[in-house]
Amino acid sequence: MNGKFFDLKKEKQDRMINAALKVFALQGYRHASTDDMVREAAISKGLLFHYFGSKLGVYQFVYDYSVKYISLELRRAVDVEEKEFFQVFKQTEYARMTAMRGYPYMQLFLNRCLAEDVSEALLAIEEKRIALEEVYATIDSRIDYTLLPQGVDGKKLWKMLDLTIKGLMAECFQNAAFQPEMLYQETCGYLDMVKGLVYGQAHKEGAG
Repeated sequence: MNGKFFDLKKEKQDRMINAALKVFALQGYRHASTDDMVREAAISKGLLFHYFGSKLGVYQFVYDYSVKYISLELRRAVDVEEKEFFQVFKQTEYARMTAMRGYPYMQLFLNRCLAEDVSEALLAIEEKRIALEEVYATIDSRIDYTLLPQGVDGKKLWKMLDLTIKGLMAECFQNAAFQPEMLYQETCGYLDMVKGLVYGQAHKEGAG
């Protein structure tokens, strides 16, 4: 990547980044077209290749950028002292929502990358993918799963909620109605509902 990219005006940087995030998120690496990217960003194809060299160069850059950006938001939003499962989950989703205010397709792109099957793309992002996994592993390590009612598998609960939210996000984009704040509010609604069910069932069993 040509370091002079960051000499561009921020508006133009973001326009190019958002265009690439959108195309990769919706089409995947294999089918992503640089023609679509430059059309979306309203720039010339020559300019795109001047800064990134190739489609792979664009992919590697926006993945690296996304990991750095979302990691920063996670550090800001997730309280290092918080141990309660649902609070940590909400704070994590708040960080993602904040990132998507400026880069609407960032989380959808990161989700899509998890299912990537093109070897050159996988190799290009492997180091940063591991770095992002470590960020989430650190957050997970702070959760005190013993605070959940007995018999509740916290890891499975997290996976269930994560898949639910990914589905909600995909649905929002399909309906062309994506707004980060609305997704966050809907996410909190699901979290509160599940929390009520988890603790309500535990209370019922304890009373019985």
